[in-house]
Amino acid sequence: MTAIIEAFFHKPTSTLSYVVYDMTGGHCAVIDSVLDFDLSSGIVSTEFADQIIDFIRSNQLTLDWILETHAHADHLTAASYIKSKLGGVIAAGGHIVDVQATFESILVMDDDGVQSRNSFDHRFQDKEEFSVGMLTAEVLETPGHTSDSVTYLVDEDAFIGDTLFMPDFGSARCDFPGGDAKQLFASIQRIYALPDSTRIFVCHDYQPGGRELQYQTTVGVSKADNIHITGDTPEREFVQFRSERDKQLNVPKLLYPAIQVNIRAGQLPKAFIKIPISKTF
Repeated sequence: MTAIIEAFFHKPTSTLSYVVYDMTGGHCAVIDSVLDFDLSSGIVSTEFADQIIDFIRSNQLTLDWILETHAHADHLTAASYIKSKLGGVIAAGGHIVDVQATFESILVMDDDGVQSRNSFDHRFQDKEEFSVGMLTAEVLETPGHTSDSVTYLVDEDAFIGDTLFMPDFGSARCDFPGGDAKQLFASIQRIYALPDSTRIFVCHDYQPGGRELQYQTTVGVSKADNIHITGDTPEREFVQFRSERDKQLNVPKLLYPAIQVNIRAGQLPKAFIKIPISKTF
């Protein structure tokens, strides 16, 4: 059975969320959901997530899985909110525990008694298989951007998180804690080893040059045209390019709120979010 895919674009963070389902009235998974968050006011709202919920309800779908491709640094996940409305199992790659260990003592305020280690219902292992109704799915560990990054293969479709973007925008940064350009290269080779016809669904589209939104390509097209890494790019060349480029990138503006919330699967601190400071004097 071929998956039916509905994409939702969160323009403030250039994020793509997906509902993947087998049939109307059947079963579905949500991949990389988003909460609305205004940094200046601290207001968290659910308009975008409610669009996803409304779609699931209107198509009479049963939500089986709420999936994260990694602990995002640029938006807040709506996983826990969606689960509170529709049920489902919140899941991420098994190495989410490494990200939690890195950040929880620095950023997480467990003033409400919620521990980040207990926030995910399931942690996938590499090559683990699962189902979404009549659809078969498999998890591939694809670290490099972050240590917990995974790709979800649903039949012939690959949901790759931030590992790659559309071919005209390239590849993900590797300068976050746990990131590694060599690992990213190896992970991209793992994706490029899939059949050329495999459809790739990206987690972000920054619409370079103001072009129209794009979020789907194929393994074959990315291998031929990705501006950062084709199927012929040597590892050394890519690692040098990625390392030099990452030094020029700004910190994502939602980094600290996002990590603090996302390692807890979208469960919000009771009152405050920490923002670390560093002295320059």
